[in-house]
Order: sequence, then structure tokens, then C-alpha cells
Amino acid sequence: MVESVPIPPDELSAERDFLTAARSALARMHRDVEGREVPMIGGEDNDERFTNEANQRAHEQRTLALVDMPDVPLFFGRLDYEAGTIEELDRIYIGRRHVHDGNGAPLVIDWRAPVSVPFYRATRSDRQRVLMRRRYGFSDVAELTGYEDEPLTEADGADQADAFLRAEIERPRTGPMRDIVATIQPEQDDLVRAPLHPTVCVQGAPGTGKTAVGLHRVAYLLYTERERLSRGGVVIVGPNHSFLSYIRKVLPALGEVDVRQITIDELITLPAAATDEPESARVKGDARMAGVLHRALWSYVGKPANGILYSKGSQRYRVHDYEVVDIVAALRESTRYAPGRNALAQRIAHAVLVLMERRGESPDDRVQNAVARSKPVKELVDAAWPRVAPEQVLHRLFSDAGFLAEAAGDELTVDERAALLWNKPPRSWKSAKWSEADTMLLDELEDLIERRTGSLGHLVLDEAQDLSAMQLRALGRRCRTGSVTVLGDLAQATTPWAAGPWERVLGHLEKTDGIVAELDRGFRVPDQIIDFAAKLLPQIAPTLGVPRGVRSVEEALSVVRTDHDALADTLVASCRAALAGEGSVALIAADEQIAQLRDALADAGLEPALLGETGDEMDTTRLVCVPATLAKGLEFDAVVVVEPARIVAAEPRGLHRLYVVLTRAVSRLRIVHAEPLPTALSRLA
Repeated sequence: MVESVPIPPDELSAERDFLTAARSALARMHRDVEGREVPMIGGEDNDERFTNEANQRAHEQRTLALVDMPDVPLFFGRLDYEAGTIEELDRIYIGRRHVHDGNGAPLVIDWRAPVSVPFYRATRSDRQRVLMRRRYGFSDVAELTGYEDEPLTEADGADQADAFLRAEIERPRTGPMRDIVATIQPEQDDLVRAPLHPTVCVQGAPGTGKTAVGLHRVAYLLYTERERLSRGGVVIVGPNHSFLSYIRKVLPALGEVDVRQITIDELITLPAAATDEPESARVKGDARMAGVLHRALWSYVGKPANGILYSKGSQRYRVHDYEVVDIVAALRESTRYAPGRNALAQRIAHAVLVLMERRGESPDDRVQNAVARSKPVKELVDAAWPRVAPEQVLHRLFSDAGFLAEAAGDELTVDERAALLWNKPPRSWKSAKWSEADTMLLDELEDLIERRTGSLGHLVLDEAQDLSAMQLRALGRRCRTGSVTVLGDLAQATTPWAAGPWERVLGHLEKTDGIVAELDRGFRVPDQIIDFAAKLLPQIAPTLGVPRGVRSVEEALSVVRTDHDALADTLVASCRAALAGEGSVALIAADEQIAQLRDALADAGLEPALLGETGDEMDTTRLVCVPATLAKGLEFDAVVVVEPARIVAAEPRGLHRLYVVLTRAVSRLRIVHAEPLPTALSRLA
């Protein structure tokens, strides 16, 4: 805890009374909105129904946003300004949402408002007219327990803000991720408040708060650009459901309840029922597949061998084969597949109309449409430019080695083509089962056939370093005119199909004007743990700098060597010791081991949960057994890592996975192993 000067009881009581009054005011605001009648427009017109539905939805969201959360403090800071800085208001309380009294006077100012910026930016050398900054301490049930004052007009007390930050970070945690709105640091605030455009890409080392920055950036953008973003919506894409469950309460705590938080498989809605081998998944995720698919699709368009003869009564009109060839060639250069097919029929029909006009006739649009639908034209279009489905093209590509070789050209090696071919092709494209990597290829083909319409207003990609080029292309298509926030750490790229450097990631998203920013100060992971894990960086991410920890925690890191027979007893003892302290505890191990280790803890009476079974494990118990593949993005007060060597051996990028696992602890990390540690770590253990 932070040591501070004694707090006058009367002042603490007054602050508590103010909190009570603010909560009462919020409750009144909620009642006022909830009881307000939603204006409705009469009639059955589609536009009127849409307006009524939008009004009702906006009312419901506003009502939900004003619901008080008993376990979330309503305000977290206070600024005392020089007299006259703010009209009729020299003191403001800063919180997660705006609260006013019955007369409209502000009681709590939203942290996103411009007047709140000095809470995060003001310093003794640049006070921004702030006299004093106050930070509040709360219990887990949001009871105001104390406060710390930081006079900006004095030279002393320079470490007080850091002490408060440390106390807040080290406050024991249970359940989902908390917001960091009370402890946002200046470099984080720069990214949170960055403009909607251009795209922002955050390279963040473990513990730098990149996920929190992304979530708070969403809240800030909805505050400043709500009308603009509401047209397309805001979506957060996370790596898995365990991660999304962990972050799910942050935005509602900030008053934002209308943001979709989903996985990429839920956003790309094509069904996935098959599993790829690693090499096959890697090739399918490679950006070169875009060219392969383009050539495969357009190979269906042939060179017409014949023209058409169109009859109308006793008249005959011939469009020669060379004319049709020219029309097809022109369309191939200027359109997508499906519109080109439709345009081909109309262009041929137009050529017929020209012949009619030369004979003195006066055909209109109805005649042209009739010609376009006629049997001769339809037969020619079907032969020269057949109708195809994405699944049809991909089925042929993976079933026909010759077709694949022709479409691949020089893009893929012989071995890469072999990795794509099915051993036992399905009889029909309609009965084929597709993998997750296949769904991205089908999505690409679907867009090549007909351009996707509509665009998200803002898209957040968390753990983006794990996305393949084809996944990024699919996501970019859903945000063509919107903006993107990209979050990740190249050192934590665990998938074999990872796209690579951030400039390449932004290119695949078609956001080449994006800005790449780096967070390298680890607030949440003790420096002893960061230094230990960073020994892996020369092997997994040699181009990245070594992150810096700003906190040192006594006995933060311990490495316990045991033998195989005593491993279970040692990890049970380690978990018991961790549970003797406060906060959440995770046991992390290779996926193949985790169920057995959970059973060992249960047999010892520790009642652990297994992450991924129900989705609410982190809400219901302090001790969670975490498969290594689900650890990314999560934080725990104490972590016990079992057999790092098995984590490394479990997958091609096992060292990257181990780096993730080693950096999940906020306070204490214990490594228990019987097998030798990886070489880079064994020299230090």
C-alpha cells in the first residue's frame, strides 16, 4: 500500500458524502431516461420503421449506459484549478462518465472530456493551471478508503504519483480485467486520444497496457466521434473467447455498452468444420494465395469461339466472335467477376441494338434487356463467363493438381502446392468441409466475385501479430472506409502463419498510412520477470528492443528444480503458497498436461477451475489452470509455470509461446520443472 500523510477524518467523510451524492444523481439520471417516452413516427413506411427501431435502440443503450455498477468507483480523481480557469468551476471530479445534479451542474466530469486531460498530462514543469491533483483509493466493492494529494506547485513529492500507480497495479485482482482509466500514463494517453484517422498500430511489450489502451481508445473515440462511428459500428476482434471474457467488463465500466467483442471466426461467418496440418495452414494464410485465387477464378473466363445470331421476327442480327472477344477482354480489365458476367450480357445486347438502329429501328431499354435475357446471349455468357461459387473454385484448386499448378504459377513451390492438395478430395464442392484457413480463402474469392459493401466505423484487432495475411485482408475488407486500431507484440507471435512486421500487417489491411507506435515500459509485469523472459528475445524477435520494467517486486521470480516423481507435490505446494497471498493465481502448462495437473490440484483439495470449460472460470475461483495456448492477453497476481520445455516442444513457435506464458504475472512468478529449461533460460535459473 502507499504510505501517505494522515487524512483528516472530516475531509475523508466529506469525500464519501460527495460520492454518495454523485451516485444518487446518477440513479436519478437513469430513472429520468428510463421513464422518458420514446418518440415514435406513425405509419408502415420502411424508413419510419427503421427510425422507430433506431430511436428505441438508442434509448435502451442510453438507459443501460447509465446503470450504476456498485463495484466500480464513480470517480477516481480530482483537479483543483487556478481561480477562473473554468467558468464557475475551479474544482472538478473526474470519473468514468458524466454525472450532473438536478439543475445540470456537473458533479463528475467524463475522463474523456478536454478539461480532464491535465489529470493525465499536467506536471510540475507544465501545470496547465492545475494547483493540485488528487487520486482516490477504493476497495474492491468501490468503497472510498483514502486519497493521495499531489501539489503541482511544490517541488517535493515527485514520487507520489508513481507510488499511487504501483499501489493500484498491485491491488489484488479477481475476475475479469479492470479498466486503467485512473492510471493512464502520458504515453498511453497520447495513443488513447489519437485522432480517428489515420490507423494506429501499437507494438506493446508484455505489461505495457496495450490492450487497455485499445479499449480506452474505443471509449474515447465513441465520445468524440459517436455519430460518425454509429453508422458502421465498432467491433473488437480478440484471439479467443477466454480473452474476450477477460476484457468484457472494461467498456461497460466506462459507459460503453454497444461495442461488439468477437473472434475473427465469428466475424467471418463462413462455417469451419475441418482442421489443417500446420504447413497447409501456413501456406493458406500466405499473402501469395491472393494472386493464386485471382488467377484461379479468372481462368473460368474463356475466349469465345463463336459470336451470336439473334432473331427478332424475320430479322437476324449477328455479333461476330471477334467483337465478343473484345468485349470480354475489356470487361476483364475493369470489373469484378459477377458484375462482369452481368455486364457481358448487356454489352452483347447493346451491340445487337446498334445493329437494329443501323436498320432504322428505334429500340429502347426494354428491348436491350430482352436481348440480354434471350437464349442465345445466355448460352454465350454461360460458355464464355460461367457462373461460379467460391466453394466451387476452391474445391477445384485443392483437388486438381494441374489446375493448382497453373493458378499458382511461380508463386508457390512444389512442396507448398503439395501441402494444399487434398489426399481424398470430396466428390463435390457442395459436400466439402472447410477449415478456418479455408474460410479466409473463400472470403477472398467471394470479394473477387462481388465486392463486399458496407464498412465498419472502427475495428480493433488485439493480438494482431498472430493473424495471417489472408485473415488481415478479410478484416480490411470489412473496414474499407473505417479506421483501425492494431494491438500486438511481434515477440508474442505464436502462429506459423503470422504476417510479419507491422508495416506488412498495415499493408494487408490496406491502411498503409497507419502510424506504428511502441510501448516499452512494462507497468504491470515486475522488472525481474521482464528481464528473465527477455532472454528469449534474441531468438524470437531479434529486431525488438528489450522492454523496461518500472516496478521491482520483492521475490517476484523463483525457479524450482524438482524430479518427475515429486513434480505434482511441488506444484501443489507452489499453488498453496501463492493462494496464501491475495489475488488471482494461475497454473500454466502445455495444453497436453493441463487437465492432468488440474486433477492433481483437485485431489489435493485446492478446487481449481480449467480455463475454457465454462467461460466464467476467472469470475468464480482464485485458482485457474490455464492451457498455454489460452494464456495470451491474460493477467494474474501470481503465476506458476510448469515444465517450460514442454511448452516449447508443443508447437513450432514454442519459444514465442513460452515468452507469452512467462509474462502473465503482475506480482509473482514461480517456475517448476523436472525437465531441463530451454538453453536461454537455463543459464539464469
